[in-house]
Amino acid sequence: MSSIIEGYNYDIFISYRQKDNKGDKWVSKFVEALKTELEATFKEDVSLYFDENPHDRLQETYDVDKSLEGKLKCLIFIPILSQTYCDPNSYAWQHEFLAFLQSVKNDRFGKDVKLRSGNVSSRILPIRIHDLEPEDVKLYEKETGSVLRAMDFVFKTSAGVNRPLKANEDHPQDNLNKTFYADQINKVAHAIKEIVTSIEHHEEKPEEILREVFKPVSVPKKSNKTKIIAVSIIGLVLIMLGTFFIPTLFKSGEPVKKSIAVLPFKLLSDEPDKQYLADGMMDAITLHLSKIKDLRVMSRTSVEQYRERTKTTRSIGQELDVEYLLEGSFQKFGDNVKLIVQLIKARDESHKWANEYNRNWKDIFSVQSEVAQTIAGELNAVISPEEKQNIEKTPTTSLTAYNLFERGREEQWKYWDNRDRETLEKAEDFFIEALEYDPEYALAYAGLAWVYTNKHFWNEFFSENFMDSVLILANKALSYDKQLSEAYLLRGSYYLNKGSNDKAILEYEKALTFNPNSWEACNRLGWFHFGYENTDFVKGLEYLHKAVSLNQGKELPRLLRQLGEVYGWRAGFPEKAKHSLQEAFKLDGDTIAYLLGLSEGERALRNYEKSIELLNKCYAIDSNRVETLAWLAYDYYMLDRSSESIKYVRKFQDNLKVLNWVYYSAMKRIGYVYRQNGFREEANHWFDEQRKISEESLKLGRLYSIDANYDLAAVYSFMGEKEKAFENLRKVTKIPVCPLWLLSAIKDEPLFNTLRKESEFQKIVNELETKYQDEHERVNKWMQDQGMK
Repeated sequence: MSSIIEGYNYDIFISYRQKDNKGDKWVSKFVEALKTELEATFKEDVSLYFDENPHDRLQETYDVDKSLEGKLKCLIFIPILSQTYCDPNSYAWQHEFLAFLQSVKNDRFGKDVKLRSGNVSSRILPIRIHDLEPEDVKLYEKETGSVLRAMDFVFKTSAGVNRPLKANEDHPQDNLNKTFYADQINKVAHAIKEIVTSIEHHEEKPEEILREVFKPVSVPKKSNKTKIIAVSIIGLVLIMLGTFFIPTLFKSGEPVKKSIAVLPFKLLSDEPDKQYLADGMMDAITLHLSKIKDLRVMSRTSVEQYRERTKTTRSIGQELDVEYLLEGSFQKFGDNVKLIVQLIKARDESHKWANEYNRNWKDIFSVQSEVAQTIAGELNAVISPEEKQNIEKTPTTSLTAYNLFERGREEQWKYWDNRDRETLEKAEDFFIEALEYDPEYALAYAGLAWVYTNKHFWNEFFSENFMDSVLILANKALSYDKQLSEAYLLRGSYYLNKGSNDKAILEYEKALTFNPNSWEACNRLGWFHFGYENTDFVKGLEYLHKAVSLNQGKELPRLLRQLGEVYGWRAGFPEKAKHSLQEAFKLDGDTIAYLLGLSEGERALRNYEKSIELLNKCYAIDSNRVETLAWLAYDYYMLDRSSESIKYVRKFQDNLKVLNWVYYSAMKRIGYVYRQNGFREEANHWFDEQRKISEESLKLGRLYSIDANYDLAAVYSFMGEKEKAFENLRKVTKIPVCPLWLLSAIKDEPLFNTLRKESEFQKIVNELETKYQDEHERVNKWMQDQGMK
């Protein structure tokens, strides 16, 4: 039987140690149970390779490469992780596990698959039947490059029992893991289905899906009074945390002459655990080049996709829109280092310059500076005296501290990639240890500040000491390096979230001054101008465009979707927003994200029924996606169909509890839905919570404050306290520009039904609409001047 996917011989390959299948034949029974569950899970027949005969396995005498073309050519590899499996000398480890890892490097799907829910899963699906030794876990994670996440079939007791879980346990209550065999089998089958379904979906052409499955949003002729969308807290959270962008369609036909991307460096030695040193060298050279205003330098996030290189330098140059590429190889042996670099002109793949550096480890910083300045010279870039001084600065006096910092940075990158809390904890430990060796290491203080931001942002949002530790660490970093762009970024975000906008913009501008190629600084400056006080949509869009010109990495689909949010739901250009959604979908095939975006388009036009139709498609794919639940609850709420909204409100609440999110603006709407369904006590609770959190936000001057005035006005309106409602709405009208989503909210919010006929309310709506229309026209003219229309 062949695989469901053409080109593969099996859907599943079971790898195990023969000694784990002796006695009660645990592995054989597991395979039979899994086959039965798969039959009930899949409509198609699923092919599974399981070699029960120890004499018929891939033998050492076979040509393993040829054998891989057959038996290991599978979609999903399932290793049975026992106390003996993670053994470098074992057959299963060497010729099955490592062989599969090697084969997927050149596989068209790769090791990791993006699920249709938006999450990422490995095609290696480990089944753990014993608690493993720490060194075994470390070995597994070293080879796979990812944290071990296994499906547990371990029966463990307080008396020290550690054995495989049985289908029928005599004393199931003794199992500390509280797992049941049938449930775990079911989870494995569904995990397999999710991976296979996502791979099948990946095979479909995005253009065909766009054309045939999802019909484009129909946009009627504009009226003088544009109708739009009100965002719930989910939108607010995404706006506050997001990073944003512009599509490739605004690229120029020719790359900028003085533009370069530093590709991931290769490690010359066979020591994968030392790859962080090569990455550190790459990062340092990239950072030094980024400090030169006369160069355009792509970010690390843009080049990471080319680590396992399968494309030509010409293709990479075209994709990144750069004239030059820097390739490098690095090795550290004892106290010596070797660095080989070559500068390539991407268009014709010619070598412009190359060099080999053989130096002592203590000279590592001077090598990094020398390479960067030499490259700048080859590109005829002008380096100012200040930039030269910044590049030649030694970051630390301790090579041990440098080594620890690079290890911390590696863990930090892992966290940003997969949001695994454990990697964040490791990063924190490495940064702290680095500071023990060099208490004046500015980059390590900045690294700690980023860790603290990632760990504590939401659970301290309404604390009086909100993010004070971040400010202290950023200030400490700047006391040792006054030109550290990262530290200014941190201070800018601190002041912005504290409501000190004037201070925030100064910090962001300093960050860009000391790193003119910082896409993060451009991004923050862009979103700063979409805030409520220093609003300037044109300037904001200019910064966002520049940010994307510096970052063409795997975030691009997400950034395209955020671009849709800017053009469509803030500035009022739904066609441009829709185009961005389609471009994003072509890149990553994320069906749910595409449908969610389309539903926003319909919601902006007050087509709530059509929005619900699109959201129901999302719900059919993943019934627990928080954004889907939030918008379904919202759309039914806007239609004043609270009896239908409450189903999604409750499920939305349950999922937020799991995620440990806070409700913010959604509280008032939850209260309304409960009240309309007769749950007075629950309704009063949510209205009270909305008041408390809004008043606290205003007291502390948080970024959320204008929304807090709006939320208080909505609650007071529903409660019949009209003067208090108008008092808060008058504060809302003080904003210089009204984004489209806010205008829609005040027009359609059922909580304002008690005020809707009041002349003052109508005056407020008209005033906000004028502010929206004025900025909409400014953006329209700017787009015409840029040739975007």
